[in-house]
Amino acid sequence: MCGDVLLYVAQTRPLIDAVRAKKDRFRMETNYFADLRDGVTGKRHIMYQQDIKNEIRDLLKKRNAVLLAHNYMRDEVQEIADITGDSLALSIEAAKTKADVIVFCGVHFMAESASILSPDKTVLLPRLDAGCPMADMVTAEGLLEMKARFPGVPVVTYVNSTAAVKALSDICCTSANAGRVVESLPEKEILFVPDRNLGRFIAKTSSKTFHYWDGFCPTHERLRPEEVIRLKEEYPDALFICHPECNPAISALADHACSTSGMYDYCRTSPAKRFIIGTEAGILYRLKKENPDKEFILASPALICPNMKLISLEDILASLQTMTPEVRVVEDIRIPAKHALDRMLAVPRD
Repeated sequence: MCGDVLLYVAQTRPLIDAVRAKKDRFRMETNYFADLRDGVTGKRHIMYQQDIKNEIRDLLKKRNAVLLAHNYMRDEVQEIADITGDSLALSIEAAKTKADVIVFCGVHFMAESASILSPDKTVLLPRLDAGCPMADMVTAEGLLEMKARFPGVPVVTYVNSTAAVKALSDICCTSANAGRVVESLPEKEILFVPDRNLGRFIAKTSSKTFHYWDGFCPTHERLRPEEVIRLKEEYPDALFICHPECNPAISALADHACSTSGMYDYCRTSPAKRFIIGTEAGILYRLKKENPDKEFILASPALICPNMKLISLEDILASLQTMTPEVRVVEDIRIPAKHALDRMLAVPRD
C-alpha cells in the first residue's frame, strides 16, 4: 500500500503545483470582491453578481448537483450554498444526498474527503489551486519515516490532511472530536499529525504521551497574544473564543476554545452580547446572520486565509459549465483512508 500512496502523490502533485502558480488572478478577484462588499463598485456589479447566482442555481439543478461551502468561504459563496459547515461534516452530509455531483467550495483535502466518502459521485473543486498549507506540511514519505521511528505507535491524523496521509493513518479526528478519538485508543502513546497546536490543546487533558508532527495553520498562527489582550481590555464585557488550531498562548487566553461548529452553538446559546473571534474571518458571515442582536469582533485583521478566499462565483459557474476540475481519489488510497475516517466515526459521542 505504501507504494500506491507514493505513486498517487507523485501523480497528483505536479498538476496541483502547476495550478497553484497562478496567483495573480486571486489578488485581482479578492480586491474586486472586497470593493463589492464595501459598496465601491455600485449596484451594477451587485446585479451582475445576482445574475451569476441565478445561472449557478440553474446549472446545479440541471447537473443534479449539491453546492457545499466551508465556513471560511467568501460571504457570497456561503450565501448561495446548499450546505455550509465544517469540512468533514460537509462531506458526510453530501454523501447522504441523492446528488450526482458535489461542488465543493473549500480546499483540496476537503474535496478529497468528499471523494473518499462518495466514490460514486463526481466531486468538483472550482479552484484546483485552493490548497491547505498545513495539510501540505505532512507528506506520505515523511509520515512513513515518522512511523518507522515509533513502531507500533498509532497515528491520529487531523482531517486537515491529504488522502495519501489519511491512508497511512490508524484513525482520523476533527477539531471537535479529537479528545474523544485519542482517549478511544488503548495505546499510551500516539503520533499526532499534522497540527501541533491542536495536538497540544488535546494533550492538556490527556494522560497519553504525544509525539507531534510539526505542522500548523499559518492563518491561526498569525494571531498574536498582544492583539487578544488589547481587545479584551478594550471590550471587557466580550468573551474571547478561539479555534484550537491557534497556538497555546492564544488558547490560554480564551474563555472557550472549540471548532467552528462549536462556535456557532456557543455564541447562539451564550447570554453574552459581544464576542472576540479567534478564527478565520469567513465565520463572521453566519455568526452575524444567526445572531443579529450580538456583536462579533475579529481578533486580528491577519485572520484571513488566502486559499479559503480563492473560489469566486465565477469559478463555481465555470466549474459547473465544464464539469472540471474533478477531484477523485484512486481506490488504493480511498479504501484505507476511508477506514481511518470510519474508525473515527465509530467513536461514541458524549
